[in-house]
Amino acid sequence: MSVIVILLSVSLCIAGGFLLAFWWSVDSGQYDDSETPAQRAIFDDNQH
Repeated sequence: MSVIVILLSVSLCIAGGFLLAFWWSVDSGQYDDSETPAQRAIFDDNQH
C-alpha cells in the first residue's frame, strides 16, 4: 500500500511541474503569435 502512495505523490509532483511549466509559458507569451500561421499558408516558399 505504501508503494501506491509513493507513486501517486511522485506522479502528482511531476504533473504539477508540467502544469507550472505550461502556466509559465502561457504567461511569458510563448503562444501569442497569431499572425504567422495564417501568413505561412499564403507565402509558402518551396525553394528547395
